[in-house]
Amino acid sequence: MATETSPLITAAALDVALGAESLWSGAGRRRSAWRVLDVRWKLGGPPGREEFERGHIPGAVYVDLDTELAGHGEPTDGRHPLPSQDAFQEAARRWGLGDGDSVVVYDDASGTSAARAWWLLRHAGVRDVRILDGGIAAWRDAGMPLEKGPGATPIPGSIHVQFGALPTLDGDGTAALAAAADAVLLDARAGERFRGEVEPVDPRPGHIPGAVSAPTTDNVDADGRMLPADALAERFRGLGIDADTPVGVYCGSGVTAAHEALAMVIAGLPLPALYAGSYSAWSNDPERPVVTGA
Repeated sequence: MATETSPLITAAALDVALGAESLWSGAGRRRSAWRVLDVRWKLGGPPGREEFERGHIPGAVYVDLDTELAGHGEPTDGRHPLPSQDAFQEAARRWGLGDGDSVVVYDDASGTSAARAWWLLRHAGVRDVRILDGGIAAWRDAGMPLEKGPGATPIPGSIHVQFGALPTLDGDGTAALAAAADAVLLDARAGERFRGEVEPVDPRPGHIPGAVSAPTTDNVDADGRMLPADALAERFRGLGIDADTPVGVYCGSGVTAAHEALAMVIAGLPLPALYAGSYSAWSNDPERPVVTGA
């Protein structure tokens, strides 16, 4: 699989891309070919809409991760299973997206929730999706303006999506990859959850047998910006990964696993296969083994 260019955009570059005028104006008329999505979210809530209304990038549209970037199913499907293709297309049209649009996503959590939108949009066939490096804090620190309130309602878009552009894993595929001698299965959760020392939300502590601990928080610096490409490449080499290594990623519910995938792309590596159900799906299946410790 071919490697990709960096999916990041800086606050200064986004400001230039949007131009001097607001992304939206008048009765929702567009002034820019770029679409900006605010994906602020925290595990356990509350939803990020209140933060959005307190201040967001002018013209941005709020995206609810729990209801628009995830489906709902049985516990064995995980806490954030992928939405259906039809539901995701409907949501993307509500955000005002059209075919061929360039999209920027951001959050206030080092990109860990914005990466879910980045991954889903890429999976759906949207080619140009960027993450604002450093999130809304980087925008604010650069002296850029914020807009308050609910924001303008965008004109509905006409985007057509088709899932399948990115590799995914189910439970059986994850087990097979973890057992393969030439492959690496990365666990993007915090180390203490991997080791089974704590488990705040899922039914059984521990990790998938054969997985390697790789907390995605180690992919960012103290300011919440992604580490440079060479530093990330060195990190993944230390985890036994190069361009030819089959890699799978998972986390608690498939959200921060997308951030791990983002880090691999920035490092110049192929996109890994994402286990969307992740540990929440795995640990809810009593037939799936779990292990604790390092």
